[in-house]
Amino acid sequence: MTDGLDRSRMVARRARRRLARVMDRSGRLFAPIVRAFRHSLQLRVVSATLAASAVLVVVFGVVVAGSITGGMVDERRESAISQVQNARASITAELNPVVSYSEPNLTGRMAGLIQGHAGDPDQTDAPTVLMRPAATGTDAEAEAVSVPVRDPAVVEREIPSDLRARVAEGLMATQYVTINPDGHGLRPFLAVGTPVYTDQLEYELYFLFPLDSQQRVAELVATTLVFAGIALVMLLGMIAGLVTRMVVNPVRSAARTAHRLSAGFLHERMAVRGTDDLARLAESFNSMAENLHQQILRLEEMSRLQRRFTSDVSHELRTPLTTVRMAADLLYDERDQYPAHAARSAELLHDELNRFEELLADLLEISRFDAGFAQLDTEAVELAPIIDSVASSFRVLAANCDVEVRQHMPDEPVIAEIDPRRVQRILRNLIGNAIEHAERKPVCVIMAASETAVAIVIRDRGIGLKDGEEKLVFNRFWRADPSRARQTGGTGLGLSISAEDAKLHNGRLDAIGEPGVGSVFRLSLPLQRGGKVITSPLPLDPAADPCTGGDHDTTT
Repeated sequence: MTDGLDRSRMVARRARRRLARVMDRSGRLFAPIVRAFRHSLQLRVVSATLAASAVLVVVFGVVVAGSITGGMVDERRESAISQVQNARASITAELNPVVSYSEPNLTGRMAGLIQGHAGDPDQTDAPTVLMRPAATGTDAEAEAVSVPVRDPAVVEREIPSDLRARVAEGLMATQYVTINPDGHGLRPFLAVGTPVYTDQLEYELYFLFPLDSQQRVAELVATTLVFAGIALVMLLGMIAGLVTRMVVNPVRSAARTAHRLSAGFLHERMAVRGTDDLARLAESFNSMAENLHQQILRLEEMSRLQRRFTSDVSHELRTPLTTVRMAADLLYDERDQYPAHAARSAELLHDELNRFEELLADLLEISRFDAGFAQLDTEAVELAPIIDSVASSFRVLAANCDVEVRQHMPDEPVIAEIDPRRVQRILRNLIGNAIEHAERKPVCVIMAASETAVAIVIRDRGIGLKDGEEKLVFNRFWRADPSRARQTGGTGLGLSISAEDAKLHNGRLDAIGEPGVGSVFRLSLPLQRGGKVITSPLPLDPAADPCTGGDHDTTT
């Protein structure tokens, strides 16, 4: 019993695997067709037109062929019934004087009678006629007669039993049959049977009318309808293709023009032909493109003026700021000689001037990025000392925030062609932000390298980022919580400048976080200048924590 169940399961698994393979091959075979059908409006319209026209042609062909064939057969049936009725009347009149089945030469007279009603046997539509006694009783001399076939038994065997039963009941009956009464093979026939009564005799008269001509006409009609239907469907498909092409081509042209406009070719326009609806669509599209072009130019001019204003203001403020800085430094150095409130004012003036200088420096850097003047000053340096130096510079801030900064560095030195000043600035922004938002929990700095890239991850376990804020953090002047007290008094431009510095290296700066779990910032840079970061050596995962205090972990 168990062996049988195991064999059944094995057979079922094999069947499922075969079915899966067949489905997979079918999917690969039809995948290009499905893709083309999904992507081409013209193909869908033509396919729908072909399907609808094919159904219509099939229904029309069936109705027309059935109507023509039915009409011909009905006409043949009425003609056959009329012919049989005339033959019955004529034969009845000829046999009325006969008083017995045994009358001499009765068979010959009957053959002559039915021969006259059967017509010329050389004609293709000449019927086969059989006349047989209804009941011979004790009269052994009663015989059946058939023309043109010499053996009546052959014809009698081909007559359907249902037809003979109805004739035996005294009814005139018809039936369509496929038989071989004349030795020429199975063909369609219309069988008509009727009783023939006289005062002394009872006969059954059967006419078998061949339907060869009607069948040939029906086949000709069907063939004609098939070819005409195929030609009509193809013609409708061509018409649908041409009409759809007239509509789809302008839409495709609009799509190509829109794609080129989005790629920066703002002078691209659609060709306008005629005055119809499609021409008006092209004119409207061109008008929209022109308006967008003008609007973009205005925005570019405004942006250029804004960048120039920011740069000019930043430069112009440096001169008075230098003078104010000299006076503020003098006051700050002599603050111990002033009353308490004056000393406090000197300290505030000194701190805010420092912040003001940082803001001016950031604005100048942003203006260089906007103007495209920022350049790299690369050199091959080891990254671990840079990370350690930046982390050490935040020792006081980390102590004030009660945050431990841990480092997880690789055993082998990592040397990359970078701009040290810009990488230091990125790390200062990332580590400083992590310390401020760590909520008294450790900050982990991890570095790993591959053959082509290096990644530095700064992770904290603080307040984290809400959904969607991982992209907003790199916007200028954006802050997750403006009400939070900051230890370093940042300008709101640090992460924006850091992202631009990363792009300048052909690298990228990513962020991820969860509320209450923490935030992760990942800097990915190519090891060689001009290279690109395809895959970062470190994952962007807020749950990962490699800073476990191993051999190559350090604490700042």
